[in-house]
Amino acid sequence: MSNCSSKVIVALDYLDGESALVLVDELEPSLCRLKVGKELFTREGPPIVSDLIRRGFDVFLDLKFHDIPNTVVKAIAAVADMGVWMTNVHTSGGRRMMEAAREEIDRKGSKIILIGVTILTSIDQSVLCEIGMQKNLIDQVRNLSALAEISGLDGVVCSALEGPILRKERKDGFVLVTPGIRLSNSPRDDQQRVVTPIDAIENGSDFIVIGRPVTQSATPAATLRDIVRSIV
Repeated sequence: MSNCSSKVIVALDYLDGESALVLVDELEPSLCRLKVGKELFTREGPPIVSDLIRRGFDVFLDLKFHDIPNTVVKAIAAVADMGVWMTNVHTSGGRRMMEAAREEIDRKGSKIILIGVTILTSIDQSVLCEIGMQKNLIDQVRNLSALAEISGLDGVVCSALEGPILRKERKDGFVLVTPGIRLSNSPRDDQQRVVTPIDAIENGSDFIVIGRPVTQSATPAATLRDIVRSIV
């Protein structure tokens, strides 16, 4: 059972474990969870996840699985064995894939939170059309989040801009995890649909994912404490 009540997930978007751990050593497990994504996991593998868990942190393993159901089931089984707090799949993998992932978690008796990625926060309407999705962006997010709920997922990754609508449409307890968080004085970088931490929480986010505003701060621990205080 987690001892962390923070809504903040710090994204460890580093290319190597040594750099990530330099930051981690400045942070407190009571103030944030940690996200390990493709870059860091591809370089360091399961040992970096185990190291973070040993240090007392809840880990969100953000690998966005999207494959045939059998392959995703095997990957989810491996993730559950690592003891992570949360992981995810792409909702566009379809209902069979999501249901299979849910069933595998239940079969293993794992408490891991399983969420689905709807539309990446780096994508806007023009990109959506470019890849052949003709629906309005918010309607596509609504459709995919409904599919995730029907498939037994615990929640979704979405932009906080979509939070108010999803909070009304989804069941109580459906988890909304929102990346694309920027401080009021932060650049957008490669994100398109961004909001501030307090706006995200007010829009219904359960957890906010923050990367560069913390990891590239001159004083990351102080920046994290300021963010946590701002949303309490």
